[in-house]
Amino acid sequence: MISNIYIFIIYYLFISLSVIGYGLIFFSFNKNLKISFNFGYAGLTGLLILCIYSYFSSFFYEHGSTHNLILIFIGFAYFVFFNLKKIDYHFKVMSLFLLIYFVGILIYKSHDDFPYYHFQYTYYLTQMQSVIGIGNFNLGFRTPSSIFYLNSLFYLPIIKFYMFQMAAFLIFLYSNVVIISKLIQDNLNKKYNFLTFYYLLSFIFINIFFYRVAEHGTDRSAQILILILIGEILSFVNFKVKIEKQLSKLFLLIALIISLKAFYVLYIIFFSIILYKLVNSYKIKVIAHYILSNVYLYLFLVLFSLIIVVNFLNTGCLIYPVSMTCFDNNIWAISKSEVTVLNNWYELWSKAGANPNFRADNPETYIKKFNWLNNWINQYFFTKVSDFLLGLTVLTIVVFINFFPYEKNPIKYYKGRNITFTIVIMSILFVEWFYNHPSLRYGGYCLIASFLFVIFSLKIEKSKLKFFNIKKRITYLIVFSLIVFLGRNINRISKEYNQYGYNPIKNVLYRVEDANFVINGRMQNIIKSYNNCIKLEKNCNNNEKIGVKKISNKFIFFTK
Repeated sequence: MISNIYIFIIYYLFISLSVIGYGLIFFSFNKNLKISFNFGYAGLTGLLILCIYSYFSSFFYEHGSTHNLILIFIGFAYFVFFNLKKIDYHFKVMSLFLLIYFVGILIYKSHDDFPYYHFQYTYYLTQMQSVIGIGNFNLGFRTPSSIFYLNSLFYLPIIKFYMFQMAAFLIFLYSNVVIISKLIQDNLNKKYNFLTFYYLLSFIFINIFFYRVAEHGTDRSAQILILILIGEILSFVNFKVKIEKQLSKLFLLIALIISLKAFYVLYIIFFSIILYKLVNSYKIKVIAHYILSNVYLYLFLVLFSLIIVVNFLNTGCLIYPVSMTCFDNNIWAISKSEVTVLNNWYELWSKAGANPNFRADNPETYIKKFNWLNNWINQYFFTKVSDFLLGLTVLTIVVFINFFPYEKNPIKYYKGRNITFTIVIMSILFVEWFYNHPSLRYGGYCLIASFLFVIFSLKIEKSKLKFFNIKKRITYLIVFSLIVFLGRNINRISKEYNQYGYNPIKNVLYRVEDANFVINGRMQNIIKSYNNCIKLEKNCNNNEKIGVKKISNKFIFFTK
């Protein structure tokens, strides 16, 4: 393995620009598909295209290094071709953010779930075509994510599996470019509105609170996209927009959010706002035309269908761990009773009923109604939630003060801006979150932050400052948040150097241990044992609790 930082940088740029290239290829087929004149949405579109490809192709062949190199090269070549004759400000913005955010991808210590199943699931996709019943190997393998499928395409020659952090990083990168492009556009138009300040608050929040990419996993990546989704919905219902392009953005964002974790299927509820706006503005035929002619709708449906199929083949459930969607009459399927037990475990954990130092005496009673509330407040609220709320409050107050003074008699928050329906939907999601799984990682970050950002942005919109002063202060806040991002990451690398001896100049790669390959090793051994038994024409009975069969060139794993 070559750990040279220059090779790492080459692959970093190669992958980042290639994904944008796939978005640009998609746009090139029809000008109406070009949903935004910035590389942020091109990058997110590229992720969606590659995500669909990765899910589909994994049924037939592994994502080997040669295959991936060709795939990534095609996108990169188109990006270079597209920008060969023009270097506009969008290219310059993208280049600047690639430079600034590079420090964020220098990672040694990953989060706990990465070696447990994120790495292992991704690595498995690079070694063999997908198998049936893989959820029997590891609890984590029962909750696949588009993050894993995207990362499997970044298994490349020389660098091999050391770019498996890229998918979360790319969502972080492209999302910030989407937001900064919105702020630049408002500056060019010399007109600010409450969404300008909503996106400004979101940008600062993402860069300061979510500065550590290694901790993003599948949850924080989704929540970054949810912040943008709420902004685009508010734009859709409050301002004159090109319906086709705005719908494309919304379908794109919801598709990516749902693909990151099955839990986020709840966010389909945002479609009700879209339909409400259309029904109140257009005739049925026009609405049908706008929706049914939108290519992003079909990309969403294809990706959603693939997710359902993968969930079913992994666990026997259409949406794991919702037991009512499970069919346990299949040989590989997880039993409904076990799914229920595990679903209760996830709920117990999120309600602070289980941790390394504590376990509720009666878990089934603990999670019902609000029996968990007192312990949750003591164990979780007055640690993580209170710290989060304090930091969020400081952030909003600092931004709020920066745009003082305001009109003496400002219009009330909800008057003049159509945000009521959006607030209602956000409230429904918040109640569902708080009652069923009140852990910040399961949607709490974005729901709490977006509530505050919408309310404060409506107030900041009434600032009496002149355009020049607003522009200057927005610029200062953006620069400040980027400096904090750089400072916190440099401090993180310094701690990793002191604790683990991590020196990205000498060895830029993150930590990988033998345990990362355990599941893949077990799978290979079981398959090898099975093939030997077939050759010897006899039945085998190994000590493994997992058995395997082969039907139509497809391996099926099941619990004995």
